[in-house]
Parts: sequence; C-alpha cells; structure tokens
Amino acid sequence: MAVIKAADAPRFELPGIEFTGLAAPSRGSADLCTWRITVAPGVDSAHHTIDRDEVFMITSGTLRITPDGEELSAGDAVIVPAGDPIALRNAGTEPATAYIAIRAGFTPKAADGTVIPTPPWAC
Repeated sequence: MAVIKAADAPRFELPGIEFTGLAAPSRGSADLCTWRITVAPGVDSAHHTIDRDEVFMITSGTLRITPDGEELSAGDAVIVPAGDPIALRNAGTEPATAYIAIRAGFTPKAADGTVIPTPPWAC
C-alpha cells in the first residue's frame, strides 16, 4: 500500500493552474494516475488531447473541461473520451478544483498534434 499525505504530495504549476500529484507510477500506482487541479478565475487554456479516457470530478467552483462543453460545478463529473479536445476554462470569480483520473501511460498531444511529454504529476 502507498499513502500520499496531502502535505507531502508534489505540486506543479502552469500559468493559472496548480496540479497536486496523487496516484502515479512513481508513487506506487502502476495502472492509475490521479491528481487534483486548482484553476484560477479567468483561466482559458489552449486545448490538447489525450489517447486515453480522462475523468474530471469537480469539487468546488465552476469549470468547463472541453472547448464546447457545459459549465460544471461541485459534484459534477465528466468523462472525456480518448482523442477529444480538453481545454480548461474557469469563467467564475473563485478558484475551481477538480480531481482527475486516467490510466497510467497516457500520451498527451498539443492542438497541433505535437506529442507532449508525460506531465510530472502523472509520472
């Protein structure tokens, strides 16, 4: 069994988005990756795709996950099928948080098809 204490979980940042690494191969989970995101108000990210289904579970605030998706709020979940575009948008005035789950070993790609290295929160 592997335990990841909140105080010890690794944190990573992209502009306006904080990632807190939870389950990942380097933290004892061979098959599943999970992390928490905190998205600042006003964030509207460029889209990318992933070659595996990705599940987002909103825990606070409001968040759009896909470019044409609906606004989601606490308690909502969305499954983004492999290959569909993902673009985070927080149009609210408060930070939004969500937990994400995806099979380990996924490959993300930028909007132009360029392969993006596996992010550190999922390694």
